[in-house]
Order: sequence, then structure tokens, then C-alpha cells
Amino acid sequence: MTAIHILKDRENQIHETGKAPFNMACDKHSLSGSVSQRACVFCGSRVVLYPIADAVHLVHGPIGCAAYTWDIRGALSSGPELHRLSFSTDLREKDVIFGGEEKLYRTLTALIDTYSPKAAFVYSTCIVGIIGDDVEAVLRRVQKEKNIPVLAVHSEGFKGTKKDGYRAACEALFKLIGKGDASAVGKYAINILGEFNIGGEAWIIKNYYRKMGIDVVSVMTGDGRVEEVMKSHGAKLNVVQCSGSMTHLAKMMEEKYGIPYIRVSYFGIEDMSKALYDVAEFFSDNSHILEKTKTMVKEEVEAVYPELLSIRKALSGKKGAIYVGGAFKAFSLIKALKMIGMDVVLVGSQTGSEEDYAILKDMCDDGTVIVDDANPLELSKYIIEKKADLFIGGVKERPIAYKMGIGFCDHNHERKTPLAGYEGMLNFAREVYYTVTSPVWQFAPRNVVN
Repeated sequence: MTAIHILKDRENQIHETGKAPFNMACDKHSLSGSVSQRACVFCGSRVVLYPIADAVHLVHGPIGCAAYTWDIRGALSSGPELHRLSFSTDLREKDVIFGGEEKLYRTLTALIDTYSPKAAFVYSTCIVGIIGDDVEAVLRRVQKEKNIPVLAVHSEGFKGTKKDGYRAACEALFKLIGKGDASAVGKYAINILGEFNIGGEAWIIKNYYRKMGIDVVSVMTGDGRVEEVMKSHGAKLNVVQCSGSMTHLAKMMEEKYGIPYIRVSYFGIEDMSKALYDVAEFFSDNSHILEKTKTMVKEEVEAVYPELLSIRKALSGKKGAIYVGGAFKAFSLIKALKMIGMDVVLVGSQTGSEEDYAILKDMCDDGTVIVDDANPLELSKYIIEKKADLFIGGVKERPIAYKMGIGFCDHNHERKTPLAGYEGMLNFAREVYYTVTSPVWQFAPRNVVN
């Protein structure tokens, strides 16, 4: 096999455990020319806010930005599906020269009149930041005329990384919080932050908490509703699932409303159970909550464990590669793969912090490659060198896996099967088993790659 060389400027964002002192660089802008797998600022904000189902989401920019993110996070809704529609001001050359403010006003008012949303989010893309439209002034005018919240999302793509898009989304969302009446919120109530209900996970998690005796005021933002977000300041605890996207919001709510937060993961048996127990322990003044939690966890584990053991026997010794958006998700995936007998040979993220990568180093065996903000060539190189049998990622990683002739598991926005909770862990294990053991890979041997 011909050697694949890594760009010199990328070397400090790639580390092989056990080979050298660990000094991982992160939070950097993507290197020009590296064709990064990472999304832009606008995309980061869009995937966070998109699942709020009763709001209008208007992209102020060229049509390509709206097309790029249309239905990008296939969040399920139990009611309205206004979020499934993609709206754009469709800025063109004339608008770039003369400004797009009037077009924004006309488009936004027409959408509100047509769909009667509970709120509107307006996303500024790259070109808006360049031509200098006064988006805030337009939105103040529309909000006064239409009497609904109209929120600017400052997400010009050139401003930073996908993580900056998360921050922009959190700051827009924060403007809604506290605008509603929270007097009816009970003593044992939480918000779930960073759960996006891609395959119905929010419904599964809410049902667990309901069985424990815990009320969920708002899920931000899976199957989200504007009214629920507006009264979310009445909750006693914020439970942050996707730490990269929503920790900023949790910190702002803690500072203004005094609501503490905990970080959890709903993926895998171990982390799912810990997430439930952590909430039960927070409400330790009510012993019934902990007792109900113990009973429920026991029943749920007993229901899935026998099949997981059977799958583990078939997958023992197989090798997995992971590349996901947030490093916190990678933690849970490593544990889940180990539970079903697989070794992790490659793990990376788009938005990991120094602290996250230090944790990853401690979780991984010697020889595991850890990578920040990877590109297709790097991922392909290490999949080949480490002889991975499975790649876990999203839509941009799928072609890499299939070109390398290995199994793929979608753990990103596009999937339709829930992977959270106990039943989600079983779904995940089954998917891994079916793809890794498929006979099709004998017709695409990896040693053909030159």
C-alpha cells in the first residue's frame, strides 16, 4: 500500500495512544484545503434549533444554504411539523449590491401570516455578514407588528467552527426562556438539553423519567415547543445530553435562574442507567424516586441483556472506528462497543475540547488513533492501517466506510431508528452485528486498496 502522508499543520490534531506524550490541539479553525468533515457555523446553529416544531425557521442568505440544511436533522414531532419546511430569502446578486433587508421583511411577514407560528428564528449566513444587513432592526419591526418572538441567529459561516454555531443557537434560545408562566411547574421537574428526537429518543427518555416520578418541562430541542421553552426556567435541574451543543445554554440558565445542570449520556446500558440515577440522586429528598428508578432499570436491563450477550459472542475481537460531532457521544460509543466485544482503533470528533480528548486517551487502549476535525483522507488512512471492521459516523462518513469495504453504522442526524435508552442499545447492537457480519464484504476486500 502506498503511504499516505498527513499535512504537517494537522499533525498536532492527531495522536496515537501510547506512542508519544499526549498533547492534543483542538478548537482550531479547519485547515484550508483539508476538506474537513466538520460543518460550518450556520449548520451548527441550524441543527440545534431546527427541531422546534412550531416555529418558522428562515435562512437569510442564498438558496444554497437552505438547501444544504433542509431536513438535516430529521427530528420527529408529535404534533406540528412546520420545522420540516425550509424557507430562504434567496439572496441574489442584486440583493448583495443593494442589501437584503426589505426582502427579509417581506419574506418574514408573509411566512408569519401564512403559518401563524409561535416564534420565528432567522439565521444569518455568510453573505449577510459581508453586506452588513441590519437584521436585528428588521426583526424588531416584525416582532412589534406580529406580536410573536422573532429571534436572530448570528451564524455567519466564516465566524468560526460548528461549535460557534451551537453558541449562536443557545444565545437565540436563551431569549425565549423566562417569557412564559412557570407557576404550575412542579417540585420534581427537569429540562432535557441536547436531545433532538432524531429517531424518537426524546419520547423514550421522557417515559423513563415519567416512570421515576419526574416531570419534563421542556426538551431542547427535540419535539420542541416554543411555549415549553418559555417556561423552562421553572425546572429545578437541567440535564445536558449533548454537552458540546447545549452546555453554554445550561451555564447561562444557571447564572440567571440558579438552575444547576449535570452532563449525561443516554446511549449504552451503563451511561443510560447513570443518567437516570444521577437525576434520582439530585432529588434525594424523595426516596420513592430512587426506588422507582432501581426497579425500572432492573426490568429494562433484564429485557435486553440476554440478546446483547449473544451478539457479543459473534462480535468478539472485531474492530471499530468512531467519528462523531461531539466527544461526549464518543465516550458512550466506546463503552457500548466494548460491551458487545469490539475494540476501538480510531476515535475522533468535530468539536472536542482538551478535557474531552484527555478523557478519550484514558478510555482507549494503546495504539488507538485519536483525531480532531478529521478529513476523508485521514479517516481512510487509519481505517486501512488499523484494519477496522466497522465505521460509526454520519452521512459524510458513510461513503468512506463503503469505499473501504467495511460495515457502517449511522449515529448522526439521518437515521430513523432510536439508539438511546435500553431498547436503543439493543437496536445499536443489532445494527452493528448485521453490518459487520454481512457476507457482502467478502466481495470488497480491503487489501485491494492501493
